[in-house]
Amino acid sequence: MLPIINRIVVARSSARSVAIAALLGTTLLAGPLAAQPAAIVAAAPAAQSAATATDSRPETVEQRIASLHTALKITAGEEANWTGVAQAMRDNAAAMETLVAARNAEKADSMTAVQDLDAYGKFAQAHVDGLKNLTTAFTTLYNAMPDPQKKVADQVFEDSGRHNGRAHS
Repeated sequence: MLPIINRIVVARSSARSVAIAALLGTTLLAGPLAAQPAAIVAAAPAAQSAATATDSRPETVEQRIASLHTALKITAGEEANWTGVAQAMRDNAAAMETLVAARNAEKADSMTAVQDLDAYGKFAQAHVDGLKNLTTAFTTLYNAMPDPQKKVADQVFEDSGRHNGRAHS
């Protein structure tokens, strides 16, 4: 992988594991970009135990789902719509894990520049596809939320963007 791309990918995957991310989900967020199904995971984590807070391993997709569920204050009446969001996050994480496994099976040190760019493109495309799927599922949930809860969701995503080093316009 090109050094600059590798640094970006490694930095992103350590900051967010597999995807919205998340929301961008997933922890997904073991390899380049893999961990970040963007999706994979754009939610601010809820309070964590001391053990989890000091753990250097990436958050799992199930932990992200639980954190986002709590942060968004999902009600019993919203569970049906939430299920689609959670499944999209799981699917995104699985897609990234598949790409990471395929990438790890190759010898990265013997890849040509073209092969390296092609592999990066596959991660980027999976990220885009996952984000589209997550956005569709989340839109259904969001549209059914009362306005005060939408404001909570907006804040969760805004805060998550700041934590992940993204600037908002």
